[in-house]
This record gives sequence, structure tokens and C-alpha cells, in this order.
Amino acid sequence: MTDGPTPAMRQYYSVKTRYPDAILFFRMGDFYETFGEDAGVVARELDITLTARGKDKNGDRMPLAGVPHHAADGYIARLVGKGYKVVICDQIEDPKTAKGVVKRDVTRVITPGTLIDSSMLGSAGARYLMAVAPDRKETYGLAFLDVSTGEFFVSAGRDYADIVSEAVRYRPSEVIVPESLPDALPDRLETVGVTVSRYRDDAFDTDAACERLCRQFGTATLDGYGCAGLSGAIAAAGAALRYAQETQQSPLSHITGLSTRIPTGNMVLDAITLRNLELTAGIRGEGDGSTLLAALDVTETSMGSRTMRSFLVAPLVRKAAIEARLDAVGWFVGHSIERQALRAALGEFADIERIAGRIAYGNAGPRDLFTLRESLEAIPDVKTLFAGDVPALVREALDAMDDHARVVDLVGRAIVDDPPALAKSGGMIREGFNANLDELRHLATTGKDWIVEFQQQERERTGIKSLKVAYNRVFGYFIEVTRPNLHLVPPEYERRQTTANGERYTIPDLREKEAMIATAEERLSALEAEIYAELVRTLAEEVPPLQATARAVGLLDVYAALAEVAARYGYSRPVIEENGRVVIRDGRHPVVERHLPVPFVPNDTDLDSSGDQIMIITGANMAGKSTYMRAVALCCIMAQMGSFVPARHATVGIVDRVFTRVGAFDDLASGQSTFMVEMLELANILNNATAQSLVILDEIGRGTSTLDGCAIARSVVEFLHGKASAGPRTLFATHFHDLIDLEGSQKRVKNFHFAVRDTGEDVVFLRKIIPGATDRSYGVHVAHLAGVPKKVTDRAIELLKEASTRETPAGPRAPRYTQMLLVDSGERAVAENPAVGELRSLNPDEMTPIEALNALCRLRKMANGERCDR
Repeated sequence: MTDGPTPAMRQYYSVKTRYPDAILFFRMGDFYETFGEDAGVVARELDITLTARGKDKNGDRMPLAGVPHHAADGYIARLVGKGYKVVICDQIEDPKTAKGVVKRDVTRVITPGTLIDSSMLGSAGARYLMAVAPDRKETYGLAFLDVSTGEFFVSAGRDYADIVSEAVRYRPSEVIVPESLPDALPDRLETVGVTVSRYRDDAFDTDAACERLCRQFGTATLDGYGCAGLSGAIAAAGAALRYAQETQQSPLSHITGLSTRIPTGNMVLDAITLRNLELTAGIRGEGDGSTLLAALDVTETSMGSRTMRSFLVAPLVRKAAIEARLDAVGWFVGHSIERQALRAALGEFADIERIAGRIAYGNAGPRDLFTLRESLEAIPDVKTLFAGDVPALVREALDAMDDHARVVDLVGRAIVDDPPALAKSGGMIREGFNANLDELRHLATTGKDWIVEFQQQERERTGIKSLKVAYNRVFGYFIEVTRPNLHLVPPEYERRQTTANGERYTIPDLREKEAMIATAEERLSALEAEIYAELVRTLAEEVPPLQATARAVGLLDVYAALAEVAARYGYSRPVIEENGRVVIRDGRHPVVERHLPVPFVPNDTDLDSSGDQIMIITGANMAGKSTYMRAVALCCIMAQMGSFVPARHATVGIVDRVFTRVGAFDDLASGQSTFMVEMLELANILNNATAQSLVILDEIGRGTSTLDGCAIARSVVEFLHGKASAGPRTLFATHFHDLIDLEGSQKRVKNFHFAVRDTGEDVVFLRKIIPGATDRSYGVHVAHLAGVPKKVTDRAIELLKEASTRETPAGPRAPRYTQMLLVDSGERAVAENPAVGELRSLNPDEMTPIEALNALCRLRKMANGERCDR
């Protein structure tokens, strides 16, 4: 007959049944143990030893892997970082007083989206739990909750693409969806690297969710939070809150409200655009150094870093709001002394927002409180930096920063100057804060002094120089004598234990003092823990104002950081207009220019939804077309987030949405080819772009045959141009040179290309965009630069010459191209435009202003091949 499981293992199986999808950390003595399949996962993921002990339910050897309880946080963080859910089952009674098996129960469930411990968070960035709830209107409600800070907001999505875009925008650590939701959406979310957890359907009930949220916020309705009528968003928010409360085993009192962020209130940046423009993540995963966020985020605090990211992924669309942010940034640009002083002060600030969250949760450590006090003590000095008039947003932030004198005083009186990181270590309460604690501390200290004196006394009395008075949990205090000295032991010594090296003894005086010291130390430890817990509970009342201060600090940090970047790199304040123009003078790419070994070549842009709406950009490979187009988009995004821009001047007519289609990516997981992905992305653009949108299209139609691709590209340009008086501002880069004819047939289409210098033997890319078209892409030259064998490139040149000969008509043909070729060799004759000869004949010194203006108009007509009457 096979023996059944031990009482402890019966406890284990009981808990594991409740959490079958999680890794169970089961406390046994000084270790957290994992068993069975969990042990295999833990051993593999953490690279620790897998052993076996006893037998499982089937009578097989039970796999076992454990980690020390004092180091468990690091191991748990690694597992959660890989997407696992971890359940902590602790001993909930003292093993010394337990009768039979020690009682154990779940004290916490840790998931990727519900981390709150500072040792596990790992970075200053927001760590969102996202919830998705289907709405009655065939749309979806979305909620985002950062348990570590209490940030909580809702949004909405029309379809799967919107939901994925929001996931890419906010990068949640975990998404919860109803159990009954079809697999299609979770599968899409997992493809962008999100951990998806299914949660019971009843948690997404709208009425129950509304009741839970109102109870959490202490309100009778949610109307004041801007989500009235958004049943899906309310359901998602209620589910997120319930999930967080259940996993944390806490009411999470620091979550005191939520906001509504419907995408129509901000510039829409879908998942494709976020990827292509590398706003927050590199397009090929090469790290964050290549992103716009990395280029702008020179904030000094964790609160500021999170705020910077929220500004970047959700640019504004209201002119007044944008101007208010630009006013704040502009003030810091013009007040460098105040800016530097503020940044120096903020550099010493702790993460007030997350410390407030840990206070509310009840797991704030003594060092958290100490650093919180130091940060709050600096706030009055920060405020004194701002004398006189300041912009409205700066004043609002300063007014929201409370001095928190009560918190500073309480923590200053309670916590020692060099506290331990963890409360369980003890020694964190300052002397003089509690009289009873001081008395016990004195008693414990004097008792230890008595032990030292007693040891010396016994050595002298017995003549045993190596005699020691020691302590352990089992025997308490004892006298230890080595074997060579046993003959000197006095008769009144009472033997307690024999060891390999000698004997252990006690005497009545030692037993009496032991009881006093042990009692004092136990009472001291218990009282200090009680005092500290009460201190944290008292501070929990201050969490809402602490959160308000943290948000204000984050805003000031961002305004100053954007000003710092503007001052360092020569950015200018953009002019914001409510029209269809985008005018940029000497615009630069804010990321690329930082990584070039040579100066970045700036370029101009003139776009107007009702004027020069579409720029068809032709020219050589590697000439800079993609960089140029991305730079225009980034300038618009930066302007609307409230940042200065990398240009000598920029006028930005408010953009409601940025669309991009660049590069070639397969979606093999869903069986979609490069061309299918291109067409899906193109369909999204054509179906959703408005006259206020900015569209970036790079090489449309290149994924299929030349004939089909050229036809698609031409029809796309015609569609975007349309018959209306305005259309989306569009940058269209192509190697289909037949498209340049559209400038003549579509009045809002203009041709541009990037200039090159062709020596006849080599090509130099000048990176400068100029009006007109080109008929050469220099693909063979780029192949040579890439290291393609010379035999291949030489043969390609021969084939190009043959094709050019076949395509050359017998009779004369009017020139179609106006490419700037700066030819160093005199071997090639270049037809001169009549405007050049006319320009040579002019003498500006002898012309009146009106004559010069007329001449300029005449030259422009001649350059464009138009009829010109003198």
C-alpha cells in the first residue's frame, strides 16, 4: 500500500488546485519550494538545480526546486518578467507555537501587470495592466491600470487594429480578457509581445464593475470621470481593478480615480506608425537608443520619464492646449538658470509616486520613507526658484506641489538616518519616538552587556580561557567548553548538550537572565514592527496629495527636459495653426542627426492640404528619402506633444493622425506575405485618412510585378488627391518614375528629388531635396557599396545600357526630368534649361524691386516649361 501525501503536501495540492495556471512558491522553513511541473519550469527558467524528493500522487519521484525565502524577490521578478504568474503561499502562523502542521495560505499573486515591489519593478517606466471588454455596440472598452503608481484610465477601440495600436502605444505588461472571448484578439495581442491572461466573465459585467469602481472612489456615479455611457470601458476598468485587488490581496486604496482618454482627443498613432517612426521602440529591436523617446527623455525623475512617454504617444490636437505646453517649455528655454537649478534639485528626488503606492499597499520599506522625506524636504526650495510671472501650466504644477510638512515631520521623528531596506530587519525606529520601545531596547542592550560581562567573569573563575557564552534558537543561551578543558568545569554547571568538540552547560543565573533578554528582544521586535505598521497606516492617509505632488513634479521635469533638449540641439518653437499647412525650414531628423559622424543636411518642406498636397519624391537609393519623410512626421508629432522641433522654423497645421507605410515586413505567423501586409496597411490608410492627416508612403507597389505595382501606386496618388479641394498631406517616395507625369494632371501634386553628384565613375549623395524629378535610382551603385561582387555589378551595368538603348525612341523627345546632376566630368553634355540662359542675362544691380519680382515669376514659368510672354 502506497503512503498518502504528507499534511504539508496536502496543503500544497489544495492551493495548487485553486491556481493551476500559476507557479506556486510554497514556503517550507527558510525556502520557497516548487514541485512537479512548476519545479521543472523554475529550474529551466532560473537555471537552478532540479532535484527530487518523496513521491507525487502517482507514486513517482516528485521533482523539486527551491529558492531561499530572503532572496525570493529576485527570482520571482525574473519569472514574472518572462510572462509567468507566481502565487506566494506563506506560513501564516509561528512554527514555534503551531500544533501539528504549520498553517499556510496564499498571501499574494504576482502577475506581469500587477507588480508593486520596488525590487521587482526594474525600471522607472509605467507598468500597465490592460483590460479589454467587448461593448454592446460591437466596439471594445479598454482600461489601463498601473498598480505601482495608482494611474488609472480608460479608452476605447473600434476593432482589433485599434486595440493592438493602444497596446503598442502604452506597452502593457499584461492584458486580461474575458474567458469567453474568441482566440483571435488574444493571438493578435501576443504577436506584439504582450502577456495575455484570461479572467472570469462575471468580472466584466458592467453593472458590477460600476458598483465596484464607485465603491473604490467613494462616489455615487462615474459621470465625473468622463466615462458615462462607455459601458465597455467601465466593464474593463472594473475587471482591471478586481483583478489587481485579488492578486494583491489588498483594497489598493491609492487607486482613487480614473480618467478617460478617448483617442479622438489626441493625435492617433496606430501600431504601424509607432513601429515605423520608432517613437518608443526600435523597429528591429536594437534597443531604445534609436528612438525618439530616447532622444527627448533627459528627465531627472522617474515621474518625469513616465510623463514624457505619455506626452509622446498621445500628442494633442487642440491648439490652446498645445500652445500652453509650448509656453511652459519656452519659459524654461529662456530661463536657463532656473532650468538648471530645477534639474539639479529634481535629480535628488525619489519616485514619490511609487513610494505612495507602496505606502497604500502596506509594503513600503523604511528606506522608502527616508528617501520620501528627503524628497519632500526639497519642495520648498524648488518653489523658491520661480519668482514672478510664470506660464499657466508651470504655475498649476507649482500649486499642486504640497510641502507635506506633516509627512516630513512624522517620518523625520520616526525613522533613523540610515534605515534598513526592509522593516523585518528591525532597527528602523528612531530613539525617542516611542518610550516603551526605548525601554525595551535599553533592556535588551543591557542584557547583552551582562552576557559579555558574565563570559569574562566565568573565564576568570574557572580558568577556562576559551569558555564562550553563545546562543541558538533551540537551546537559548549556553556555556560552551571544549573537550581539553572539561576537567576544569565546576560541579554547579548543568550539562545541556554534547557536541563533537565538547559540552554545553547552563547555570541558574544564566537561565534567569536568558529569559529576561529573550523576552525583551522578542517584545522589542514585535513592538517595533507594530509601531512601523501603524506609521505606514498613518501615512496612507496622505497618499492622494502625495500622488498629486508626484504628478506635478513629473510635469515640471518634462517641461524642463524638453527645454534642455531644445537648448542643446538648437530646436525652435513651432507655430501651431488650425489649417492644412506644414512648412519646415532646415528640418532635421532628431534621432539620426545624433548618430551621424558628419553634420546632418537639413531640408525644407512645404505641404498644404489645399495647395501642394502631395510630394512625389524620386531619386537614388540611399539618398535620404526615408529619413526625410520620417523627419517631417516626427517634427509634427513633437510640435503637437508640446516640444520644440529640430528646424530653423516650423509651421504645423494640426495633424489629426499620422499614417505610415514604409519598409517590408512579412507576417508569416498569420500566413501573410510582404505584399499582403503592404496592401492591408495601405487599405487602412486609404479608408481612414482625412484632410487633416499626414500620410507617409514609401515604395508602394514594390512587392508585386512592375506593371501591377506602378498601376497601384498611380491609383493611390489619384485617390489621395481626389476631386475635393483638399486632401491628406502626403509624402510619396517611389522608384516608379512614370508617376512624375501626375504633376501635370493633378494640380496638388509636386515632384521632388534628392540631388546627387555624378562624376561618371562615382556618385555622391548630397542629401538635399529639390524640386523636380529624376529618372535614375543608382541601384547598381548601392549594390557596389554593399559589397556585391564586381562581376555582378558590371553585368548589371551592361544590362542597364542594353535596356536603355532598347527604350530610346528614334525621334527627338522632350525632356521629362529636371534632376540636379552636378557633373564633374566634361564628357557628358547636359541640356541647359532656357531659364538658365535668361538668368545669366539679368543684372540685379540695375533692377527695381518690381522688375526683379517680375523676372523671378518669368524664370519660374520658363523652368516649368510654361508659356512665358515678356
